[in-house]
Amino acid sequence: MPGFKNVVTYIQSGNIAFDAKETDNEQLALKMEKKLLKDLGYEVPVVVRSIEELNEVIAANPFSKQGEGDTRKLYVNFLDKAPQPGAHALLLPYATAEEELAIVNKELYLLMPGAGNTKLNLSLIEKKLGVTAAARNWNTVNKMITM
Repeated sequence: MPGFKNVVTYIQSGNIAFDAKETDNEQLALKMEKKLLKDLGYEVPVVVRSIEELNEVIAANPFSKQGEGDTRKLYVNFLDKAPQPGAHALLLPYATAEEELAIVNKELYLLMPGAGNTKLNLSLIEKKLGVTAAARNWNTVNKMITM
């Protein structure tokens, strides 16, 4: 795609690293969404974060002090915009006793036994918070900064 250089993908996760002169995440996302629609024939939502923002996401992890022996896994939902203040409360009724969640800026951190059986799925998160989201496990988040 014109305007993008050093394009690298991370396995088949939907993650793409690239260099671009454009620095506005929203404009980059729109450009990619238009290209994907043209090439694929259907809409694909895109959420963009800079390497600096990814480093901030890792540093802001509210569950970084997860206790030893805690087998729950950490997931990050990258949101296209910051949700309304108090949005955290909209998701709490869907969390089990084993699930914890926190919203920091434009990210929703979820600590849970696994993504397979949770009610806190991407569709619910997008609907309740009024956002577009892309979920990644913590390992993938950390791999993204090395791409």
